[in-house]
Amino acid sequence: MTTLRVIVDQIVAPVPGGIGRYAEELTRALIEVAPPGTTVEGIVSASTESAYHELERRLPGLAQLYKSPLARRELAAAWQHGFTLLPGKGMVHATSMLAPLYRHDRLNDGTNQTVVTFHDLVPWTHPETLTPRGVSWHKAMAARAYKYADAIVVSTHAVAQQLTEYFDFRDRVRVIGCAVSQKLALPADPDTRAKALDLPDRYVLAVGTLEPRKGIEPLIRAMALPAAQGLPLLVVGPQGWGDVDVASVAAEAGHPEGRVRTLGHLDDADLAVLFSRASVFVFPSLAEGFGLPVLEAMSLGTPVVHSDAPAVAEVAADAGIPVALDKPETYPERLADAIGSVLDDDDLARRLGLLGKDRAKAFSWRNSAEKVWQLHADL
Repeated sequence: MTTLRVIVDQIVAPVPGGIGRYAEELTRALIEVAPPGTTVEGIVSASTESAYHELERRLPGLAQLYKSPLARRELAAAWQHGFTLLPGKGMVHATSMLAPLYRHDRLNDGTNQTVVTFHDLVPWTHPETLTPRGVSWHKAMAARAYKYADAIVVSTHAVAQQLTEYFDFRDRVRVIGCAVSQKLALPADPDTRAKALDLPDRYVLAVGTLEPRKGIEPLIRAMALPAAQGLPLLVVGPQGWGDVDVASVAAEAGHPEGRVRTLGHLDDADLAVLFSRASVFVFPSLAEGFGLPVLEAMSLGTPVVHSDAPAVAEVAADAGIPVALDKPETYPERLADAIGSVLDDDDLARRLGLLGKDRAKAFSWRNSAEKVWQLHADL
Protein backbone atom coordinates (compact mmCIF):
# COMPACT_ATOMS: atom_id res chain seq x y z
CA MET A 1 0.00 0.00 0.00
CA THR A 2 1.37 3.41 -1.02
CA THR A 3 0.55 6.36 1.24
CA LEU A 4 0.51 10.05 0.39
CA ARG A 5 0.71 12.24 3.48
CA VAL A 6 -0.77 15.72 3.08
CA ILE A 7 -0.13 18.72 5.32
CA VAL A 8 -3.68 19.76 6.29
CA ASP A 9 -2.77 22.07 9.16
CA GLN A 10 -4.02 25.29 7.56
CA ILE A 11 -7.59 23.98 7.46
CA VAL A 12 -7.91 24.45 11.23
CA ALA A 13 -5.71 27.55 11.53
CA PRO A 14 -7.19 30.56 13.39
CA VAL A 15 -7.48 32.37 10.04
CA PRO A 16 -7.61 29.60 7.39
CA GLY A 17 -7.83 32.04 4.49
CA GLY A 18 -7.50 30.90 0.91
CA ILE A 19 -4.80 28.37 1.75
CA GLY A 20 -7.10 26.63 4.21
CA ARG A 21 -9.78 26.33 1.55
CA TYR A 22 -7.17 25.13 -0.94
CA ALA A 23 -5.87 22.46 1.46
CA GLU A 24 -9.37 21.17 2.21
CA GLU A 25 -10.57 21.02 -1.39
CA LEU A 26 -7.37 19.49 -2.77
CA THR A 27 -7.10 16.87 -0.01
CA ARG A 28 -10.72 15.84 -0.40
CA ALA A 29 -10.17 15.44 -4.14
CA LEU A 30 -6.92 13.52 -3.60
CA ILE A 31 -8.86 11.03 -1.48
CA GLU A 32 -11.63 10.73 -4.08
CA VAL A 33 -9.31 10.05 -7.04
CA ALA A 34 -6.65 8.04 -5.19
CA PRO A 35 -5.32 5.28 -7.48
CA PRO A 36 -5.87 1.62 -6.48
CA GLY A 37 -3.47 0.53 -3.76
CA THR A 38 -2.98 4.05 -2.36
CA THR A 39 -4.25 5.92 0.69
CA VAL A 40 -4.16 9.51 1.90
CA GLU A 41 -3.16 10.53 5.42
CA GLY A 42 -3.16 13.96 7.02
CA ILE A 43 -0.54 15.80 9.05
CA VAL A 44 -1.57 18.50 11.52
CA SER A 45 0.06 20.44 14.35
CA ALA A 46 -0.98 19.87 17.97
CA SER A 47 -4.58 21.02 18.15
CA THR A 48 -7.72 20.51 20.19
CA GLU A 49 -9.76 17.33 20.01
CA SER A 50 -12.55 19.31 18.39
CA ALA A 51 -10.14 20.46 15.67
CA TYR A 52 -9.08 16.86 14.99
CA HIS A 53 -12.71 15.78 14.77
CA GLU A 54 -13.45 18.69 12.44
CA LEU A 55 -10.63 17.65 10.12
CA GLU A 56 -11.88 14.08 10.00
CA ARG A 57 -15.42 15.30 9.31
CA ARG A 58 -14.31 17.57 6.46
CA LEU A 59 -12.01 14.97 4.92
CA PRO A 60 -14.04 11.74 4.75
CA GLY A 61 -11.92 8.80 3.72
CA LEU A 62 -8.72 10.09 5.31
CA ALA A 63 -6.85 6.92 6.30
CA GLN A 64 -5.12 8.43 9.32
CA LEU A 65 -4.36 11.76 10.93
CA TYR A 66 -0.82 12.23 12.23
CA LYS A 67 -0.98 14.64 15.16
CA SER A 68 2.30 16.42 15.74
CA PRO A 69 3.26 16.95 19.39
CA LEU A 70 4.19 20.54 18.45
CA ALA A 71 1.76 23.45 18.24
CA ARG A 72 1.50 25.37 14.96
CA ARG A 73 4.12 28.03 15.68
CA GLU A 74 6.59 25.54 17.16
CA LEU A 75 6.08 23.15 14.24
CA ALA A 76 6.73 25.95 11.74
CA ALA A 77 9.95 26.83 13.58
CA ALA A 78 11.06 23.19 13.79
CA TRP A 79 10.58 22.62 10.08
CA GLN A 80 12.28 25.92 9.31
CA HIS A 81 15.41 24.60 11.04
CA GLY A 82 15.26 21.10 9.59
CA PHE A 83 13.74 19.07 12.43
CA THR A 84 11.14 17.00 10.58
CA LEU A 85 9.70 15.10 13.57
CA LEU A 86 7.71 12.75 11.34
CA PRO A 87 7.51 8.97 11.77
CA GLY A 88 9.30 7.65 8.70
CA LYS A 89 9.67 9.45 5.38
CA GLY A 90 7.68 8.41 2.27
CA MET A 91 5.61 10.76 0.08
CA VAL A 92 4.65 14.11 1.58
CA HIS A 93 2.57 16.77 -0.15
CA ALA A 94 2.68 20.20 1.49
CA THR A 95 -0.29 22.39 0.59
CA SER A 96 1.77 25.47 1.44
CA MET A 97 5.41 26.23 2.30
CA LEU A 98 4.95 24.57 5.69
CA ALA A 99 6.85 21.38 4.88
CA PRO A 100 9.17 18.85 6.57
CA LEU A 101 12.14 19.26 4.22
CA TYR A 102 15.28 17.19 4.70
CA ARG A 103 18.40 16.10 2.86
CA HIS A 104 17.88 13.03 0.64
CA ASP A 105 18.84 11.70 -2.77
CA ARG A 106 16.31 13.52 -4.96
CA LEU A 107 17.52 11.88 -8.16
CA ASN A 108 17.59 8.23 -7.12
CA ASP A 109 15.27 7.83 -4.13
CA GLY A 110 11.70 8.13 -5.40
CA THR A 111 10.21 6.50 -2.32
CA ASN A 112 11.07 9.50 -0.16
CA GLN A 113 9.80 12.74 -1.66
CA THR A 114 8.41 16.08 -0.57
CA VAL A 115 6.43 18.44 -2.77
CA VAL A 116 6.00 22.05 -1.64
CA THR A 117 3.33 24.54 -2.75
CA PHE A 118 4.20 28.20 -3.40
CA HIS A 119 0.90 30.09 -3.45
CA ASP A 120 2.47 33.41 -4.34
CA LEU A 121 5.70 35.41 -4.26
CA VAL A 122 4.36 38.17 -2.01
CA PRO A 123 7.26 37.90 0.53
CA TRP A 124 9.54 38.99 -2.32
CA THR A 125 7.33 41.21 -4.48
CA HIS A 126 5.29 42.96 -1.75
CA PRO A 127 7.02 42.33 1.60
CA GLU A 128 5.45 45.45 3.07
CA THR A 129 2.05 43.73 2.99
CA LEU A 130 3.19 40.99 5.40
CA THR A 131 4.61 40.95 8.91
CA PRO A 132 8.43 40.98 9.12
CA ARG A 133 8.23 37.60 10.86
CA GLY A 134 6.14 36.21 8.01
CA VAL A 135 8.55 37.46 5.37
CA SER A 136 11.54 35.98 7.18
CA TRP A 137 9.87 32.59 7.65
CA HIS A 138 8.73 32.30 4.04
CA LYS A 139 12.16 33.19 2.70
CA ALA A 140 13.82 30.64 4.99
CA MET A 141 11.38 27.91 3.91
CA ALA A 142 11.89 28.81 0.24
CA ALA A 143 15.64 28.41 0.69
CA ARG A 144 15.08 24.95 2.21
CA ALA A 145 12.72 24.04 -0.63
CA TYR A 146 15.39 25.05 -3.13
CA LYS A 147 17.80 22.62 -1.49
CA TYR A 148 15.54 19.70 -0.64
CA ALA A 149 12.11 19.78 -2.33
CA ASP A 150 11.54 17.20 -5.04
CA ALA A 151 9.00 19.41 -6.79
CA ILE A 152 7.28 22.78 -6.44
CA VAL A 153 3.59 23.32 -7.17
CA VAL A 154 2.28 26.75 -8.18
CA SER A 155 -1.29 27.62 -9.14
CA THR A 156 -0.61 29.82 -12.16
CA HIS A 157 1.96 30.34 -14.90
CA ALA A 158 2.30 33.90 -13.61
CA VAL A 159 3.68 32.64 -10.30
CA ALA A 160 5.89 30.14 -12.12
CA GLN A 161 7.38 32.98 -14.14
CA GLN A 162 7.86 35.18 -11.06
CA LEU A 163 9.56 32.29 -9.29
CA THR A 164 12.35 32.18 -11.88
CA GLU A 165 13.42 35.65 -10.77
CA TYR A 166 14.32 34.35 -7.30
CA PHE A 167 15.01 30.59 -7.54
CA ASP A 168 16.14 28.39 -10.42
CA PHE A 169 13.96 25.35 -9.74
CA ARG A 170 14.06 24.46 -13.45
CA ASP A 171 11.95 21.40 -14.23
CA ARG A 172 10.91 20.91 -10.61
CA VAL A 173 8.03 23.40 -11.04
CA ARG A 174 4.52 22.22 -11.95
CA VAL A 175 1.49 24.45 -12.55
CA ILE A 176 -1.64 22.95 -10.98
CA GLY A 177 -4.60 25.28 -10.64
CA CYS A 178 -7.40 25.71 -8.12
CA ALA A 179 -11.16 25.44 -8.66
CA VAL A 180 -14.54 26.31 -7.19
CA SER A 181 -15.82 24.06 -4.42
CA GLN A 182 -18.91 21.99 -5.16
CA LYS A 183 -20.18 23.21 -1.79
CA LEU A 184 -20.48 26.75 -3.15
CA ALA A 185 -23.99 26.37 -4.50
CA LEU A 186 -27.28 28.16 -3.99
CA PRO A 187 -29.30 26.66 -1.11
CA ALA A 188 -32.95 25.73 -1.24
CA ASP A 189 -33.90 28.87 0.73
CA PRO A 190 -32.00 31.77 -0.91
CA ASP A 191 -34.69 34.37 -0.17
CA THR A 192 -34.77 33.45 3.51
CA ARG A 193 -30.99 33.68 3.77
CA ALA A 194 -30.90 36.98 1.87
CA LYS A 195 -33.42 38.42 4.31
CA ALA A 196 -31.46 37.15 7.31
CA LEU A 197 -28.31 38.78 5.90
CA ASP A 198 -30.27 42.00 5.29
CA LEU A 199 -29.08 42.20 1.70
CA PRO A 200 -29.97 45.37 -0.21
CA ASP A 201 -31.47 45.12 -3.70
CA ARG A 202 -28.23 46.28 -5.32
CA TYR A 203 -24.74 46.14 -3.86
CA VAL A 204 -21.07 45.63 -4.65
CA LEU A 205 -19.36 42.62 -3.07
CA ALA A 206 -15.76 41.97 -2.04
CA VAL A 207 -14.38 38.77 -0.50
CA GLY A 208 -11.03 38.27 1.20
CA THR A 209 -9.11 38.37 4.45
CA LEU A 210 -9.00 41.90 5.83
CA GLU A 211 -5.32 42.76 5.41
CA PRO A 212 -3.42 45.41 3.41
CA ARG A 213 -2.55 43.32 0.35
CA LYS A 214 -6.19 42.56 -0.46
CA GLY A 215 -6.83 46.11 -1.65
CA ILE A 216 -9.94 46.69 0.45
CA GLU A 217 -8.90 50.24 1.38
CA PRO A 218 -8.67 51.56 -2.21
CA LEU A 219 -11.96 49.79 -2.97
CA ILE A 220 -13.69 51.58 -0.10
CA ARG A 221 -12.39 54.88 -1.45
CA ALA A 222 -13.54 53.93 -4.95
CA MET A 223 -17.05 53.27 -3.68
CA ALA A 224 -17.27 56.86 -2.41
CA LEU A 225 -16.77 58.25 -5.93
CA PRO A 226 -19.72 59.21 -8.18
CA ALA A 227 -19.13 56.38 -10.67
CA ALA A 228 -20.03 53.84 -7.99
CA GLN A 229 -23.52 55.37 -7.78
CA GLY A 230 -23.65 55.29 -4.00
CA LEU A 231 -24.20 51.53 -3.87
CA PRO A 232 -23.52 49.71 -0.59
CA LEU A 233 -20.29 47.74 -0.32
CA LEU A 234 -20.44 44.38 1.47
CA VAL A 235 -17.12 42.85 2.54
CA VAL A 236 -16.90 39.15 3.45
CA GLY A 237 -13.84 37.71 5.16
CA PRO A 238 -12.10 37.27 8.51
CA GLN A 239 -9.93 39.90 10.12
CA GLY A 240 -6.29 39.41 9.21
CA TRP A 241 -3.28 41.44 10.26
CA GLY A 242 -2.36 45.06 9.57
CA ASP A 243 -5.22 46.78 11.40
CA VAL A 244 -7.43 47.25 8.34
CA ASP A 245 -10.22 49.20 10.06
CA VAL A 246 -13.02 49.18 7.53
CA ALA A 247 -15.27 51.53 9.51
CA SER A 248 -12.52 54.16 9.89
CA VAL A 249 -11.53 53.99 6.22
CA ALA A 250 -15.18 54.27 5.21
CA ALA A 251 -15.72 57.31 7.43
CA GLU A 252 -12.58 59.00 6.10
CA ALA A 253 -13.75 58.38 2.54
CA GLY A 254 -17.04 60.11 3.28
CA HIS A 255 -19.40 57.12 3.32
CA PRO A 256 -22.53 57.51 5.45
CA GLU A 257 -22.76 55.05 8.32
CA GLY A 258 -23.89 51.62 7.19
CA ARG A 259 -23.03 51.94 3.50
CA VAL A 260 -19.90 49.78 3.96
CA ARG A 261 -20.60 46.59 5.92
CA THR A 262 -18.32 43.76 6.99
CA LEU A 263 -19.96 40.35 7.31
CA GLY A 264 -17.04 38.32 8.64
CA HIS A 265 -16.81 34.64 7.73
CA LEU A 266 -19.86 33.07 6.09
CA ASP A 267 -20.72 29.48 5.25
CA ASP A 268 -20.82 28.38 1.62
CA ALA A 269 -24.59 28.63 1.27
CA ASP A 270 -24.73 32.24 2.49
CA LEU A 271 -21.68 33.12 0.41
CA ALA A 272 -23.32 31.68 -2.71
CA VAL A 273 -26.39 33.85 -2.07
CA LEU A 274 -24.21 36.95 -1.72
CA PHE A 275 -22.28 36.21 -4.90
CA SER A 276 -25.39 35.47 -6.95
CA ARG A 277 -27.21 38.69 -5.97
CA ALA A 278 -24.32 41.15 -6.19
CA SER A 279 -24.48 43.77 -8.94
CA VAL A 280 -20.70 43.53 -9.27
CA PHE A 281 -18.03 41.47 -7.55
CA VAL A 282 -14.75 43.34 -7.09
CA PHE A 283 -11.39 41.71 -6.40
CA PRO A 284 -8.96 44.62 -5.91
CA SER A 285 -6.03 42.59 -4.55
CA LEU A 286 -2.57 44.10 -4.95
CA ALA A 287 -0.87 40.70 -5.26
CA GLU A 288 -2.15 37.12 -5.56
CA GLY A 289 -1.03 33.69 -6.60
CA PHE A 290 -4.44 32.71 -8.00
CA GLY A 291 -7.47 34.68 -6.80
CA LEU A 292 -10.06 31.96 -6.17
CA PRO A 293 -12.92 34.36 -5.26
CA VAL A 294 -12.82 35.59 -8.85
CA LEU A 295 -13.73 32.11 -10.10
CA GLU A 296 -16.27 31.67 -7.31
CA ALA A 297 -18.12 34.83 -8.36
CA MET A 298 -17.94 33.85 -12.02
CA SER A 299 -19.34 30.38 -11.32
CA LEU A 300 -22.53 32.02 -10.06
CA GLY A 301 -22.86 34.38 -13.02
CA THR A 302 -21.78 37.56 -11.27
CA PRO A 303 -19.90 40.18 -13.34
CA VAL A 304 -16.36 40.64 -12.04
CA VAL A 305 -14.01 43.62 -11.80
CA HIS A 306 -10.48 42.69 -10.75
CA SER A 307 -6.98 44.08 -10.42
CA ASP A 308 -4.49 43.29 -13.17
CA ALA A 309 -2.16 41.46 -10.79
CA PRO A 310 -0.62 38.89 -13.19
CA ALA A 311 -2.04 35.74 -11.60
CA VAL A 312 -5.53 37.23 -11.25
CA ALA A 313 -5.51 38.38 -14.87
CA GLU A 314 -4.45 34.88 -15.95
CA VAL A 315 -7.27 33.21 -14.01
CA ALA A 316 -9.94 35.67 -15.16
CA ALA A 317 -8.72 35.62 -18.78
CA ASP A 318 -11.17 37.78 -20.75
CA ALA A 319 -14.17 37.07 -18.54
CA GLY A 320 -13.73 40.06 -16.20
CA ILE A 321 -12.76 43.73 -16.35
CA PRO A 322 -9.10 44.25 -15.32
CA VAL A 323 -8.01 47.42 -13.54
CA ALA A 324 -4.38 48.51 -13.71
CA LEU A 325 -2.36 48.63 -10.50
CA ASP A 326 0.57 50.62 -11.93
CA LYS A 327 -0.37 53.99 -10.38
CA PRO A 328 -1.51 53.40 -6.77
CA GLU A 329 -2.52 57.01 -6.21
CA THR A 330 -5.26 56.79 -8.88
CA TYR A 331 -6.22 53.16 -8.37
CA PRO A 332 -9.51 54.03 -6.55
CA GLU A 333 -10.61 56.19 -9.50
CA ARG A 334 -9.93 53.40 -11.99
CA LEU A 335 -11.77 50.90 -9.81
CA ALA A 336 -14.77 53.22 -9.60
CA ASP A 337 -14.84 53.69 -13.39
CA ALA A 338 -14.73 49.93 -13.98
CA ILE A 339 -17.51 49.33 -11.45
CA GLY A 340 -19.56 52.12 -13.02
CA SER A 341 -19.14 50.66 -16.51
CA VAL A 342 -20.88 47.46 -15.36
CA LEU A 343 -23.58 49.25 -13.38
CA ASP A 344 -24.40 51.45 -16.39
CA ASP A 345 -24.57 48.68 -18.97
CA ASP A 346 -26.94 45.74 -18.44
CA ASP A 347 -25.76 44.06 -21.63
CA LEU A 348 -22.14 44.19 -20.46
CA ALA A 349 -23.13 42.76 -17.07
CA ARG A 350 -25.00 39.87 -18.73
CA ARG A 351 -22.13 39.18 -21.13
CA LEU A 352 -19.60 39.10 -18.30
CA GLY A 353 -21.87 36.75 -16.36
CA LEU A 354 -21.99 34.27 -19.23
CA LEU A 355 -18.27 34.51 -19.95
CA GLY A 356 -17.54 33.99 -16.26
CA LYS A 357 -19.60 30.81 -16.00
CA ASP A 358 -17.71 29.34 -18.94
CA ARG A 359 -14.36 30.36 -17.47
CA ALA A 360 -15.10 28.79 -14.07
CA LYS A 361 -15.94 25.47 -15.76
CA ALA A 362 -12.37 25.28 -17.08
CA PHE A 363 -11.12 24.40 -13.59
CA SER A 364 -11.91 21.41 -11.36
CA TRP A 365 -10.47 20.03 -8.14
CA ARG A 366 -10.68 16.52 -9.54
CA ASN A 367 -8.40 17.49 -12.39
CA SER A 368 -6.01 19.22 -9.99
CA ALA A 369 -5.88 16.15 -7.71
CA GLU A 370 -5.19 13.84 -10.65
CA LYS A 371 -2.27 16.08 -11.65
CA VAL A 372 -0.89 15.93 -8.09
CA TRP A 373 -1.04 12.12 -8.08
CA GLN A 374 0.67 12.08 -11.47
CA LEU A 375 3.37 14.42 -10.18
CA HIS A 376 4.18 12.08 -7.30
CA ALA A 377 4.15 9.10 -9.68
CA ASP A 378 6.60 10.89 -11.97
CA LEU A 379 8.95 11.50 -9.05
